[in-house]
Amino acid sequence: MSVKSISTTAAEADKPRVASGRIGSLLPGILVCLAVTVVAIAVQALEERATGHPYVEALVIAILLGIALRTLWSPGERFRAGIAFSAKQVLELAVTLLGASISLGAIVASGTSLLVGIVATVVLAIVASYAICRLLGLPPRMAILVACGNAICGNSAIAAVAPVIGADSKDVVAAIAFTAVLGVLMVLGLPLFVPLVGLSEHQYGTLAGLTVYAVPQVLAATVPVGILATQVGTLVKLVRVLMLGPVVVAFSFIAPYLPAEGGSAKGRPGRLGFFKIVPWFILGFLALATLRSIGLVPDAASQPVTRVAGLLTVVSMAALGLGVDVRVLARVGGRVTLAVTGSLVVLLLVSLSLIWALGIT
Repeated sequence: MSVKSISTTAAEADKPRVASGRIGSLLPGILVCLAVTVVAIAVQALEERATGHPYVEALVIAILLGIALRTLWSPGERFRAGIAFSAKQVLELAVTLLGASISLGAIVASGTSLLVGIVATVVLAIVASYAICRLLGLPPRMAILVACGNAICGNSAIAAVAPVIGADSKDVVAAIAFTAVLGVLMVLGLPLFVPLVGLSEHQYGTLAGLTVYAVPQVLAATVPVGILATQVGTLVKLVRVLMLGPVVVAFSFIAPYLPAEGGSAKGRPGRLGFFKIVPWFILGFLALATLRSIGLVPDAASQPVTRVAGLLTVVSMAALGLGVDVRVLARVGGRVTLAVTGSLVVLLLVSLSLIWALGIT
């Protein structure tokens, strides 16, 4: 047997050992993230039992628990690889699986005028929110996270856009934390628009679908008003969520042109192939969404896949929380709060304008 053959055989024999070693290095950190996830889900379950609605979702609870644990305990070298893996690769897999919940049928059912209005609202909200964030001195990637979270679906949009634009974990946590607080306030305060502005159930449902961040929060905000408001709000919200795919793809093309951390421009990138610009998980997202739309992913399969995606997102948020120094949040807190609040006000004004422009009664 030749020396080359012996070397090849030895390399083949070492592959299982290398793979098991890789898994072993990741396991401790992943287990910590899973433990935080279990607690976060349990807290949400208790919240739902007590109030009937998840005002603060497990995703946000996981971040807060991760930050609290990080404040009390600094993960050693043994845990860092697994935590980093959970924050990046697990999140990318979650974004891919979310495609199974997207169906183009919802777009067709919503009607052309409302569809165009929702698209215009999302685009205007992203542009206006980004401008507000930049005027307040937030860095470009942070501004994009806040803008997308505000315009589309809060935490999920932030989590989906973050890996595409290469956002820092501290920016992701800050954007989600402050968006989550205002999301709860929206659920509690939005019904006041019914008597203050004189909205009908149909108008209020449209407003809730255009402004409230998460689908469960839309239900919480509309159920007290009436069944029509709930039905309209849920439909509008689902169509708004469908904007996440195109927006993420758009930012995957913009990302190479964003300035580097610290303000220095990266400059125009060289020639990049399509697969270099659009990350694998976005292609996976679009593939699953296409299969779902043409009926190759049935409802029976879509629902469990979506639940797995939600679970993986909570795991990744726990990892992000574990990687954040709470003092960083304190330094950016004021500006982020102003940015999210200003963006939300703009979204409300644009949404009300759309309702009146379309003549919704």
